[in-house]
Amino acid sequence: MAYFKRLKDLREDKDMKQTDVAEILGIKQTVYSRYKRGYQNIPIEHLLVRADYYNVSTDYIFGRTNNPKISE
Repeated sequence: MAYFKRLKDLREDKDMKQTDVAEILGIKQTVYSRYKRGYQNIPIEHLLVRADYYNVSTDYIFGRTNNPKISE
């Protein structure tokens, strides 16, 4: 799950902790941690929220492009 690296980089670029992201998603930090460790899949809704929050495309998160900008 290579997109975890990208999500981590985006989180750290904003100087955020896992608990901060969990709060934005409306989940507990332990649930977020399960996503990160691969014990549970990240729901698409959570990926969309994060893409919107970081103002990047989902293609960027998934590594399909290295351009973080959202194309219109």
